[in-house]
Amino acid sequence: MEDDNEPEQSSWAYLPDVCLRHVFHWLDDRDRSRAALVCKKWSCAMYSGSLWRCRTITFYGQPSRARTLEFQSALWYTKKFGKYLKHLEIKLSNPYNTPFIKKFQVIMRGLLAHLSKCNSHLVSLSIKYLELDCLIWKNVVRAQFIRNLAAFLKRVSNQLDYLNLKGARITLEEGCELLNSLSSLTNRSFISEINIEDFFSLHLSVYSSALFHQTMSKFHSLTILTFNYNCISDELLDILREHSSHSLCTLNIKCHIHDPHGQVVSGMSWANLAKRAPKLNVNFFFERVMKHDHLARILLVEIPVRSISLRSCYFSDPDWTMRPTLTNLLPAYWHGLQKLTLELNNDHELLDDELLQLILSCKRLLFLKVWAFLNVSFMERLLQNRAERKCILTTIKVRIYTAQDDSTEEERLLADIYRKFKCLIDSELNYFVITYPMV
Repeated sequence: MEDDNEPEQSSWAYLPDVCLRHVFHWLDDRDRSRAALVCKKWSCAMYSGSLWRCRTITFYGQPSRARTLEFQSALWYTKKFGKYLKHLEIKLSNPYNTPFIKKFQVIMRGLLAHLSKCNSHLVSLSIKYLELDCLIWKNVVRAQFIRNLAAFLKRVSNQLDYLNLKGARITLEEGCELLNSLSSLTNRSFISEINIEDFFSLHLSVYSSALFHQTMSKFHSLTILTFNYNCISDELLDILREHSSHSLCTLNIKCHIHDPHGQVVSGMSWANLAKRAPKLNVNFFFERVMKHDHLARILLVEIPVRSISLRSCYFSDPDWTMRPTLTNLLPAYWHGLQKLTLELNNDHELLDDELLQLILSCKRLLFLKVWAFLNVSFMERLLQNRAERKCILTTIKVRIYTAQDDSTEEERLLADIYRKFKCLIDSELNYFVITYPMV
């Protein structure tokens, strides 16, 4: 006879450990710690290494009480479960004065020292937007932080697979010191992905530095490299061809108006690299570098370009025209271009016909993002060609600039166009089109 007084077990008590860990995975630190108090089984789940493989720690420049508690919790758990850590991301949010930066440096010194002792699994490290060239980084604090980070990179260099130091903004010597730390044990580094976009301070001609070339020659298995065009030279391309051509898949290259970009790079160097690295794709991101002669010196036909982004932001310059770039330069990549982004203040020239012709000529173009002065009829023409399978676009994001305060008529026309092609848009396209007054 069953004992009716025996308490009925909740279905949660029979949840398999793998499912319980999955539930814990979606909880934040506070909820995890509370759940761990429920029972012994849940407490054991709390200590599962799979829950602590990824960690983001945000240093808040102007913390509230809630943010301070969040930061302290993240830091405490990182130290407590640091031996399980595989992916670590450090964020600086609005650093505003020297005392904050000094505190950041001291905490990072302790954290990196702790991980150096207890962790042997870290494969990914991201510390973005340090902006070490800002005045709030006093020389002593800055030098100490770089020494600590270099020592840590040396310690984990044999296991690290991904490093992101985007926006560090440091000198050439300091930057090469950090990168050399990744190869100091064996004089070779087999890290596969590095992001050093905006890694060096503005205005540096890194491409002419023998120290930089010597540093980059120590990387022997790069798969993805993200950096600035002021690092590009024939020497660098030859180094990549010699040491990483067997693995190299992607080069992400940013070219900013304030970075030197007048160096002459041989098309033959690009051709030799592309020949030895058949999987290579190159993505260009131009920030306010819009003049045709500047672009023509950079966008050589030998480069296996997959993506191009041209952004003038809201700046309008009557000294440059976009038409020659659309008609002469970009069509050279008709066989490989898959993604095109144009953010232009082109109020002095209409580009509808030229842009449509370029889209139709690029046989592999899948992604189109355009912010520019266009006629609304451009969208109807584009969708008609897509409906007729004359292009294979899957994403269309367009912001049509207008010089008028009232864009009601343009919005009405766009609504009519959407209704006309609704079936196509809803079934085959990631589609977003609006008007945007520029007055």
